[in-house]
Amino acid sequence: MEFYTLQEFLTYTKGIAYLLIVAILVSVTGFWLFLTDRDED
Repeated sequence: MEFYTLQEFLTYTKGIAYLLIVAILVSVTGFWLFLTDRDED
């Protein structure tokens, strides 16, 4: 990917960071639910 301005680069990296944050939050929530479901047995 080719960036011509600093604004394009920052927008791209901020978008990637938001996607990573959402993926991490979903993963942690799923893992937490997996751990707590095992305790109810």
